[in-house]
Amino acid sequence: MSSTLFRTKRVEQSILDTEEPEHALKKSLSALDLTVFGVGVIIGTGIFVLTGTVAKNNAGPAVALAFVAAGVACALAALCYAEFASTVPVAGSAYTFSYASLGELPAWIIGWDLVLEFALGTAVVAVGWSGYIQSLMDTAGWSMPEALGSREGADTFGFDILAAVLVLILTCILVVGMKLSARITSLVVAIKVTVVLVVIIAGAFLIDGDNYDPFIPKTQTVDAGSSLDAPLIQLMFGWAPSNYGVMGIFTAASVVFFAFIGFDVVATAAEETKNPQRDMPRGIIGSLIICTTLYVAVSIVVTGMQHYSQLSVDAPLADAFKATGHPWFAGFISFGAAVGLTTVCMILLLGQTRVFFAMSRDGLLPRFFSHVHPRFKTPHRPTILLGVIIAILAGFTPLNELAALVNIGTLFAFVVVAIGVIILRRTRPDLHRAFRTPWVPVIPILSVCASLWLMINLPAETWVRFGIWMAAGFVVYFLYGRSHSRMALHGETTVAEVEKGHGKDTE
Repeated sequence: MSSTLFRTKRVEQSILDTEEPEHALKKSLSALDLTVFGVGVIIGTGIFVLTGTVAKNNAGPAVALAFVAAGVACALAALCYAEFASTVPVAGSAYTFSYASLGELPAWIIGWDLVLEFALGTAVVAVGWSGYIQSLMDTAGWSMPEALGSREGADTFGFDILAAVLVLILTCILVVGMKLSARITSLVVAIKVTVVLVVIIAGAFLIDGDNYDPFIPKTQTVDAGSSLDAPLIQLMFGWAPSNYGVMGIFTAASVVFFAFIGFDVVATAAEETKNPQRDMPRGIIGSLIICTTLYVAVSIVVTGMQHYSQLSVDAPLADAFKATGHPWFAGFISFGAAVGLTTVCMILLLGQTRVFFAMSRDGLLPRFFSHVHPRFKTPHRPTILLGVIIAILAGFTPLNELAALVNIGTLFAFVVVAIGVIILRRTRPDLHRAFRTPWVPVIPILSVCASLWLMINLPAETWVRFGIWMAAGFVVYFLYGRSHSRMALHGETTVAEVEKGHGKDTE
């Protein structure tokens, strides 16, 4: 039984599956497209909101160092993702990588995890986008009926129509094709980055050097408590995290990690990239470097404009400009956030549909969802199904309490991918690797440690919810996935057959 649970799918077989006409995605993306996707999904509400929260509560002006620490943790994972995405250029990201290195059951677990991560992420971002749009409407003197407005904090029954409509529109765009999605993303990302740069440049002229004193505020210990809302490390070891000081920077890094979620989504588009061996590493690492630089710059500016103890939690950038006598920028920032969140939502939805598509192509989910559209060459069936489900979820459900599940799901994927790099190096040293993670196994081990550290700083309640979702995944796998897997039904194509298949294609 253990041999079937941990049967791996050869890289050659995974690549050969992408050449079946009914299940083949169109290759249309370049390195620039991938970088734009990465920047588009990473830069969201985090750059406009989290900076003030962690500066005021954890790190003071040293929040810039917290962004660097979180960026380093992501960079370690990015190096591992870059090797896998260039070696196994197949849709599915961490799911596909796990199938090639760890086996079917671990692959199912990570795939099930990614479905949750991207679904909740899309819904949460759609609700946030709706909130910004309603704020802009209120500024213009318009207002949404309460029954059709944002559900967060509402006491009455209603449906967030704006959030639902956004998801449905983006679903249609993804069905039509990746190139259209890339063009729209490029336009929106250009607007979003322009807004961020204007904020950085304008804010730089309003910096007061006295606001940086002290740069690292004096340590204050938090009451340990015993609630599930407390970090897991607090409940396990009785260690209470610190506000401020050096440890406050690391506590802040666990929070601002939310702002980096998304660069791994780039790997889900590997199969639709023209030259994945060259362009995937550039897209993944390039987008992460750009976003980390912007995050650090924004945090330096906002803590220089206003003392960290006076920063607002809800809208620190906008309120900092108001405090310095420039209220016009508040509306400008809200506009940038609203525009930018559309790409975050679309790319998260893109990532989920590609993972779902890859799992159905392998038979772990119904094969009905693995057929591509005859004209657009996109996985239209899972895109439509998931788009409708997420639209309903975003419309009815206040999701702030579930947002942490997105974080733990991402970190779990980072751990699996890092371990997979080490294993595949040992089991398949013969594979051509266009990009090689440096210093293996040191870098992957550091990536695992950094991800686990951030995970145990999440609330214990998040771990409970994550465990329930994983338990449900085990039930689905043993009732359906294990017996319907293509490897269970047909075995695996031999290496000779794979090479023969490639030969026929060449001819």
